[in-house]
Amino acid sequence: MLLRKIRKIGLQVRLSRNTRPLANDYRKHVIVKGTTVNRLSSLLLAGTMLMPSAAFAEDLVPADAALDAESGNTVIVVTGTADGYRPVDANAVKTPTPLVNVPQTITVLTREQLDDQGITQLGDALRYVPGVVLGQGEGHRDQVNLRGQNTTADFYLDGLRDDTQYYRSLYNIERVEVLKGANALLFGRGGGGGVINRVSKTPDLTREKGEASANVDSFGAFALAADWNQPFTETVGARFNGTYEEFDNHRQDFEGRFIGVNPTLAFEPGEKTRIELSYNYDDDRRTTDRGVPSQNGKPLTGYDDTFFGRSDVNIATVKAHIAQARLDHELADGLSFNVLGQYTHTDKYYGNVFAGSAVNANKVTLSGYTSANVRESWVGQTNLVWEGKTGGIGHTVLAGLEVSSQDTSSLRSDPIFAGSATVALAKRLTIPAVSFAAPSRSTFSRVDTWSAYFQDQIELASFLQVVAGVRFDEFRISADNRVPPVATNSRTDRKWSPRFGVILKPQESVSFYGSFTRTFLPQSGDQFGSLDATQATLAPEQFENLEAGVKWDVNPNLAFTAAVYQLDRENSRFNNPATGFPELSGKTRAKGVELSLAGRVLPDLQVSLGYTLQEGEVRSTTTAAPAGRKLAQLPRHQASAWTRYDVTDKLSLGLGLTHQSKSFATISNSVTLPAFTRVDAAVFYDLSDRISLQVNVENLTDTDYFPSAHTDNNITTGEPINARLTVRAKF
Repeated sequence: MLLRKIRKIGLQVRLSRNTRPLANDYRKHVIVKGTTVNRLSSLLLAGTMLMPSAAFAEDLVPADAALDAESGNTVIVVTGTADGYRPVDANAVKTPTPLVNVPQTITVLTREQLDDQGITQLGDALRYVPGVVLGQGEGHRDQVNLRGQNTTADFYLDGLRDDTQYYRSLYNIERVEVLKGANALLFGRGGGGGVINRVSKTPDLTREKGEASANVDSFGAFALAADWNQPFTETVGARFNGTYEEFDNHRQDFEGRFIGVNPTLAFEPGEKTRIELSYNYDDDRRTTDRGVPSQNGKPLTGYDDTFFGRSDVNIATVKAHIAQARLDHELADGLSFNVLGQYTHTDKYYGNVFAGSAVNANKVTLSGYTSANVRESWVGQTNLVWEGKTGGIGHTVLAGLEVSSQDTSSLRSDPIFAGSATVALAKRLTIPAVSFAAPSRSTFSRVDTWSAYFQDQIELASFLQVVAGVRFDEFRISADNRVPPVATNSRTDRKWSPRFGVILKPQESVSFYGSFTRTFLPQSGDQFGSLDATQATLAPEQFENLEAGVKWDVNPNLAFTAAVYQLDRENSRFNNPATGFPELSGKTRAKGVELSLAGRVLPDLQVSLGYTLQEGEVRSTTTAAPAGRKLAQLPRHQASAWTRYDVTDKLSLGLGLTHQSKSFATISNSVTLPAFTRVDAAVFYDLSDRISLQVNVENLTDTDYFPSAHTDNNITTGEPINARLTVRAKF
């Protein structure tokens, strides 16, 4: 019962006779001293853990305070990281800055929220993030629109770039951080609309613990997962995460499976140092499904299950290896640094047969291709953080360096249909056999970058902070075209990217802010697989984000954010609605308002709510689109809500909602994706302290909807009502 009360106020507790929180652990630690747990219970009941008073000052001491190891007193370490829906910080900002003091909109999906929603894939999690619209990704990769900016590459793992095109599992992830708005200072090139950072689970050296889960849904898909944490000594420990999933859904011939393995080792040679080594292996195989075509400017209806491909061709396989190393060290009080390194090797193949036209006279013309890609990359990064004062003025200084190199080889082949590629529309299509010609494209590219950045968050007064910084990037790309006409093209860009923000704090829990940020994207696109002669002459795209907002920590367990933004993009690129390939379209502007509320509204009620009002358009006429065209997949209204109510100590209920108003499938504005509202629900029941059951129902009202598209004629159909049963055991 006591631990349940602690969880409801967003704290974690462990019992120990000694404790040594790492100095580079940015979580807020408090130690409650006493000989009985009842003393902590009285503190909780009095509400003092929410707002400590002088009466209990002797019971609350800093985490680094000296302890009498021989006193025999049980030390209860209360960690101020929320295990509910309310986050307190974000690893991606690279400094120990509470979210309330960051002049940027950030959404954090905690592990508890992901588990409550029964989510195992990144794309499913992002449905509940305001300002983020899922793209189709051609049925073989994660793809999103962040504030109207389409990307396949603005994904990060523990702050390091993870831009390979594949689907990302969440079995080994502690939380997902979505930083919105252009911000090259922290991440470098790209990230025009924002970035998505996954934070990995890491070893806990204080206790042995584990969790295993199994789930199955009404389509027959299932997943098994295990998470085991094992300290070997007080200074060495390991954590192992693994999963096996099999995929199925409402679509004909769809199937797949995923294997994920992630061992991690942690070593603390001293109180001020921590070293982590991690290896992540993903093996993914699934049907490549690009949905249905359009008809008369709308998605084709009545064929939600129909597969416009061939099961022997539409196959995507990915084998990804990611090795990471990290060193954190405190040099002195308020001065620390970290060094991070990552090596990635990805081998990917995917084949496509898909609708290449709208339905006309009850017929559709098919198209297709195959693609094979091998990518090898490494990145090294170091950050120095200083917290201190000069002349009474507070500073949080960040200085960093980053270097990276990436090699990508790609092959593409076009289809040869044994019969006509135009086929009659039917519930199950009759598609002729398909073979593929010699490669029509063979490329090799190398990208080398180095970057330096500096930022200072200055506390001029208790009510006024200023954030100012700049980043320099040198970006070099060289690309070989290996099929006639054989050619090699290269380009080097050197860019300065500033960041500036002002934060007004009428009280500690409230911030009013305004900010300006900038980033860039080379014309070779976000995957950098090729560079033609024209692209080699063009300056990079530029993104500028103006944002103002308010952040309010309503209480330690509930946070509210409201922001208004304007995002301008110059020399922009959009996919051709017919081919899916990028073309220049001049200047665009996206602007909007975002609202969010996350945390505990009541002791028994957690919420994660979001709403976005947004619009975007082309602002200059080009051959790709005239001025006035609306940006693709940018619904004017977008809302999400997820709630969990604890009915009793054992029984809880969950209810979710996602809504998108109508939007255009592509920049052609020829095909409209209808508005939709999807309702989800869940029931949770604790069989014991260690074993729990939950049932998640998706699309409770069985709504027919079309959540995303790739071209005007590759439109995803939403899944009908389905249920998932999960059994979870902790030990």
